[in-house]
Amino acid sequence: MDIADIMIHFHPDLPAAQRATIETTLADCTGVISAHFSPQHPQELTVAYDPEAINAQTILTQVRRWDAAAAMAGL
Repeated sequence: MDIADIMIHFHPDLPAAQRATIETTLADCTGVISAHFSPQHPQELTVAYDPEAINAQTILTQVRRWDAAAAMAGL
């Protein structure tokens, strides 16, 4: 299995409860290995995933339910 990483930037004022919900929701997606916000930069979400099972665009679409302006940056 290959593993890819992406970083997604959120609005810096996203509440901690929503960040926790995003991490949990993404972790439940098939193909997502881990999803976590940076403790130093709480607007940055790093997602590790299996590109054969899910793609970055699908992940971005999922997170835009909480922040429509979320933007993806590759790692």
